Parts: sequence; structure tokens; C-alpha cells
Amino acid sequence: MIPPLKPGAKLLKADGPVIETARLILRPWRASDIAANTAMLSDPGTARYITSDGVAITTEIGGWRNAAVISGHWALHGFGMFAVEEKSSRRYIGRVGPWCPPGWPGFEVGWGIDRACRGKGYAVEAARASIAWTFATFQIDEIIHCIDADNEPSKRVARRLGAKHDGEVDMHGKPNERWVTVRATWKG
Repeated sequence: MIPPLKPGAKLLKADGPVIETARLILRPWRASDIAANTAMLSDPGTARYITSDGVAITTEIGGWRNAAVISGHWALHGFGMFAVEEKSSRRYIGRVGPWCPPGWPGFEVGWGIDRACRGKGYAVEAARASIAWTFATFQIDEIIHCIDADNEPSKRVARRLGAKHDGEVDMHGKPNERWVTVRATWKG
């Protein structure tokens, strides 16, 4: 539990961009997102593709650490994966956005949507908005998407975004496919 602040004391406020789409809000992370993110990552099928070791995160501290890494990316670099909120329910449903920690194979826009919310086009909608924001914000010609070769749903998202498979990358000792969205052919 965080203790109350003394009068006049101030803490860092993470105040990043907010992107709205027809059905979603992409926004900075909140402490209230941690439990929903942990629940999403406790699913072995989801964790297989989006945790660093492919293992489900089932503890409160493990979920906190995962959210702290993503929030830390924002604090250290000024950008990172957005928390994705469904407008109709106002609940956290996943994370989507730019990701480029040290040693990463390129400037990525990645996505991870809670299993209960898949099949609705949310990953494509959120990734499209995030890619558009990334191209509008950074002077880069391409964005990568690192996708496990067995992750057919994620490859379908990449195809719908207009990305092309162009090789392989090593992700934590495991080969992944490298998909690329190119600014010159980006249709938004």
C-alpha cells in the first residue's frame, strides 16, 4: 500500500499521449491495470507469446514486475506500449505499442490482447493507431513485429496491417519471424 503524501509533496506523474479509436483508448498505464494485465498473462497460451520466457505470470509480484517494466520503458524513453482500454466497458484489455529496449532487434510495435477480447479486431485497431502515432512521432522508415512462428493469429494481424515477413530474429534465445511495416507503403 502506498502511504498518503505529506502536504505539498509531489510525485512523478506519467503523462503520456492518449489515442482514441472507434472502440478503444490507448493510454498511459495505471496501477489499476496491473491485476488485469496479470490475469491476461496468467493464461499459458497468451504468456507463451508475450512474456520474456514464455511462462505464464501467476503471482501478484510477477504481474507488478511486468507492468513496471512496461511503465519503466515509458519513464526512461518517453514512449512504450500503451494500456488498451475498451471504451464500452472502460476496462483494460491488453497492451499495444512501440517497444525498443536495449538489444532489441529493431523498433517494434507489438500487441497483446486478453483472450476474452480476441476475435473482435481490437489488436488490428489498436496496432493501426499505434503504428500511425509512431510514424507521426519518430523519423523511422520501418517498424518491426517479432512474431513466434507458431502464432498464426498474430501473423494474421500483421498481414491485415500490411506488414511483410522478411526474415528471422532471435528473441531470448528462440527464433521468431520478423515482420515489417514500411512507412513508404503504410496505408494507415
